[in-house]
Amino acid sequence: MSVRNEIHEQIVTGLKGARFPINTPQELLAAFPAGADTTCKAGDLEVTAGEAGKLLTASDFPFKDAKQVADTIVDRAGL
Repeated sequence: MSVRNEIHEQIVTGLKGARFPINTPQELLAAFPAGADTTCKAGDLEVTAGEAGKLLTASDFPFKDAKQVADTIVDRAGL
């Protein structure tokens, strides 16, 4: 599995219990199991939800599902 796919899958899994829509960055971080400290790892890449959240802008919200969050983050990260 590629690094992109691994990180994407981990984000979707991390948001499994989240209630959507998610309207703000604060709601998004709170939806992850360990908040901003939730970590995704693939190969040599390790990123926290807090770091990934810096890739998002206000116009990205609201998110309607976990796949949309993961798609946006991996695209912005250039994975």
